[in-house]
Amino acid sequence: MKKVIVIEDQTVLRDLICQLVDGYTDMEVIAQTGCGAEGYEFCLEHRPDLVILDIILPGLSGTEVLRRLKAKSPKINILIFSAATSNNIVTRVLKAGVTGYIEKAARLTELEKAITLVAEGRSYFSPRIVEVMRNLMVNGCEDDPIDALTAREREIVQLIAESNSNKEIAAKLGMSVRTADTHRTNIMKKLGLHDVAALTRWTIANKLVDPNIY
Repeated sequence: MKKVIVIEDQTVLRDLICQLVDGYTDMEVIAQTGCGAEGYEFCLEHRPDLVILDIILPGLSGTEVLRRLKAKSPKINILIFSAATSNNIVTRVLKAGVTGYIEKAARLTELEKAITLVAEGRSYFSPRIVEVMRNLMVNGCEDDPIDALTAREREIVQLIAESNSNKEIAAKLGMSVRTADTHRTNIMKKLGLHDVAALTRWTIANKLVDPNIY
């Protein structure tokens, strides 16, 4: 029985995916969550065979969850299921070693196909994603500004954009307030930004947070 974890912040959609997966005779949803950070911890704890992952998540973005999981378990099968399909996002997840990628505008039958193939360790990219990949091959990809940040800085920049204070960030990440403040200063310098409003706009543009929460 293949173990599956679903990380999706839209409750109705997450329930639908779980029902779909549980309909397979050889798969079982062992954990589900709408939080990126919690989903990452679930994956470390349960070691799933398949992770179905959104990109824009609270706590920790889907791309960061993907990076960290692939760094720890290169053979883990991860299917991105997201409405975010920009060149930067596609480049980001391909670099991280994603197994499959399907956009949320796809039909249910295509999602079923993607789940089946990726659970077996085979790649699946929907036609829209393949089109983006072809364009990237022809035209090349732009430098991704997020590459300038460390893994910890990527986590902190999202927490800042989600309106967490230095004290709250320090508590969540187990660091001192001074260290959190130092990270904030370094992030601003690296990105050439000067205030939280500009940083928030940057995180939205780079699909690290959901613009609908603002």
